[in-house]
Amino acid sequence: MMRPSSTFSHTLDEIAEFLKIQNDSGGIRVTGVTSNSKGVRPGDLFVALPGSRVHGLDFASQAIALGAVAILSDRKLSQQSIPSLVVNDPRAQLGRLANWFYGEPTRNLAVYGITGTNGKTTTTHLLFQIWQRNGIASGLIGTVGLQIGKEQFPAIHTTPEADELQSTFAAMFEKGARVIAMEVSSHALVQQRVLGTRFRASGFTNLTQDHLDFHATMENYFQAKRSLFQRSLSERAFVTVDDEYGRRLATEVASEFDDDLVTLSTLEASADWRYQSIVRLPTGFDLVIGGPNKISISGKFNLVGEHNLQNLLLAVALASDSGVGAREIESALPYLTGAPGRLERVDAGQPFSVLVDYAHTPDAVDRALLTARSISTGRVIAILGCGGDRDRSKRPLMGATLNAKSDIPIFTSDNPRSEDPQQIIDEMKSDLELKAQAEIIVDRKAAITKAISLATSGDVVIVLGKGHESGQEINGVKYPFSDQEVLREALEGLK
Repeated sequence: MMRPSSTFSHTLDEIAEFLKIQNDSGGIRVTGVTSNSKGVRPGDLFVALPGSRVHGLDFASQAIALGAVAILSDRKLSQQSIPSLVVNDPRAQLGRLANWFYGEPTRNLAVYGITGTNGKTTTTHLLFQIWQRNGIASGLIGTVGLQIGKEQFPAIHTTPEADELQSTFAAMFEKGARVIAMEVSSHALVQQRVLGTRFRASGFTNLTQDHLDFHATMENYFQAKRSLFQRSLSERAFVTVDDEYGRRLATEVASEFDDDLVTLSTLEASADWRYQSIVRLPTGFDLVIGGPNKISISGKFNLVGEHNLQNLLLAVALASDSGVGAREIESALPYLTGAPGRLERVDAGQPFSVLVDYAHTPDAVDRALLTARSISTGRVIAILGCGGDRDRSKRPLMGATLNAKSDIPIFTSDNPRSEDPQQIIDEMKSDLELKAQAEIIVDRKAAITKAISLATSGDVVIVLGKGHESGQEINGVKYPFSDQEVLREALEGLK
């Protein structure tokens, strides 16, 4: 958990007054707020959240041992050794409380939140890189980790828990950041992790099937994303209208946001932000972007993949909204690299291309394979697995796409977690007539090594699913594993 070095301090009486509840424990001083029992520091208020499997109070003894001076939950401890504050819904209060406790940091920060199924990570990185290239003090919060300037920190969730998020904002402001690019996941929205945050603007990329193990239906999934686009959270709404959900979102929020609704499209010339010209190059694009008030931005963009046109457009629009001028954005364009593990090249001098991509939804797999096809003069050799203990309904869709869109599809393991890897693969290929060239290799390292051994000049080898991740979880144990490192080892073996 990232915290500011400055001391924030409130008494239990002040906290109770903020929450509008009774407190009979006097003026005990609290110097931090956390819902993570392992991350408690001396002087903290431990917020014990109820969960679907366990209750935060089950970890109260650990929190107390680490120095918690009080507990906030939906009920009191059975054997109370430190004061307890009780609220009906502690999760609903956590973001508001942490925001207040840490001095309402987003009053002083311009926070740009980006949501959608695919493209969040790349878009936030592109926006952050535009700011960095122009010397703008900025921060980044997302799947790959946290970053302030050149300082990098690990992240557990795409969007941190509410208390961690507010303390991170306060720490970033303390370190000099004034603008923040942040991914906002659907889980975070449902779990109210962004309550208390004020977004300068929120951006929408797209919506395709994912996380139905959590949301159950696409309608629930859409409503989770839609909840970010309300005036109580966001001052402005930037909506990509290239898919049906984007068009629906723009229509539904139009009256609420009025002139503060901005549309973007790679297809529609009537959108506020659009492409006026696109020339496709082997290594990217030469393009002209048009925006409101006759803004025109042109230059070379050195990322492949049609979907990256969508990601770039949103990043440019948000950068412009934050005050970066057209010429400054142009100067950054050739240097934008995207995010680690997103169509990331691995090059050891081999006569074929090797890419690593985080694609883990049917749509993302389709986009990645289309990109691989567009740069290949030979075959596309693709490696894919599906994560265990996650949305099972997308497995046959991802398997069908792998089989249809690659010349040599290799079915393998991703993060099986508690599931049998072979069973996951069986679900991926259920009802499929596999290509004769298809391979089933459960061991991911062996699958990657096999792909490299098959590749010849002009081919593209693309490894999908894990992207930037540095581990593989099997039977609840996370083992070190990097697609990039395994690829480099396999490529060295060719020499």
